[in-house]
Amino acid sequence: MTARIFAPSLVVTLVALVVAYLYLGWTGLALCAILGVLEVSLSFDNAVINATILERMSAFWQKMFLTVGVLIAVFGMRLLFPLVIVWITGGLNPVEALDLAMNPPPEGQTHFADGQPSYETILTEAHPQIAAFGGMFLLLLFLNFVLTERPQTWLTWLEKPLATLGKLDQLAVVLAALALVLTAEFLAPDESRATVLIAGILGMVTYITVDGLSSMFMAEPESDGPESDGPDSQRSGSDGSGPHPVTVATGKAGFFLFLYLELLDASFSFDGVIGAFAITSDPIIIALGLGFIGAMFVRSITIYLVRKGTLGEYRYLEHGAHWAIGALAAILLISIEIEINEVITGLVGVAFIGASLASSIRANRREARAGTGDRLAV
Repeated sequence: MTARIFAPSLVVTLVALVVAYLYLGWTGLALCAILGVLEVSLSFDNAVINATILERMSAFWQKMFLTVGVLIAVFGMRLLFPLVIVWITGGLNPVEALDLAMNPPPEGQTHFADGQPSYETILTEAHPQIAAFGGMFLLLLFLNFVLTERPQTWLTWLEKPLATLGKLDQLAVVLAALALVLTAEFLAPDESRATVLIAGILGMVTYITVDGLSSMFMAEPESDGPESDGPDSQRSGSDGSGPHPVTVATGKAGFFLFLYLELLDASFSFDGVIGAFAITSDPIIIALGLGFIGAMFVRSITIYLVRKGTLGEYRYLEHGAHWAIGALAAILLISIEIEINEVITGLVGVAFIGASLASSIRANRREARAGTGDRLAV
């Protein structure tokens, strides 16, 4: 099964590296490989969160995630998204934006001789708006998770009080709005304050809309089964020991979960796309490395987690991934003022995932020892 899941990613990786070599020689191949490795190694939290949603989707929508979803991730987020940002913020038409991307100024220069800023410069200057949108989307996802009462907790000393506070209606929205106001006031440059507020509000509205629609359409098919509270709903059984059977989302419910998943995946990729310019500004190499290699492997890891039932076996993994999301949301908002290396961002996520995995293993061993003791006592 493992070979079947990862085979497409390996094939795509080989093709991407060959294309990079034909495009820029050994330099292109090396840059493409570096970007691919970085994207895969720093996106494990993305794969875990994707898996929590994907396991609620029918086989058809899972296939859509691996086919249409890949096209959106590769061409939409890694190639078209930066071009659209340059097109809008630079006052250029699409053809001019593409020409700017493919013909950068001489090495080390941020502007052309006529004063026109480079593709990389325009995209970097748009970072406050991008970070505000993605940061608020991810912050609401994190808050809706930690403010919901659940059968099992990981950081019990913190998660239980937060769940108690979460009984206050719409507290997640209130906290997110407060965070946005503080970010715009103290972190955003004066000239970007209004656009940061607008982008952050749009991020909140997008999350609330898609989350609400997916929850609404999930309600009907699950009315006779376990209750669901949306894409972030707890899947553990009453004893908190593992997943219980749930009705998979089909039709409209599957579509809105698919849309939710793609927006979530896009929010994770914002900082990666911007950070890639520290390695290369060539949009083709970025699309090959981050998109074809990175996005494909993240999807394969996601499918692997679902097929192997890893989220049920390692009970705190989902908790760790959501805390990693909270950290990523905070880092995105802070990065509006302070530049934060993408490697640091990724290591924070890895730390939360690793800690939750270790806690899950210890809990499983305790249960195994307790079960062995009960059998010996009998």
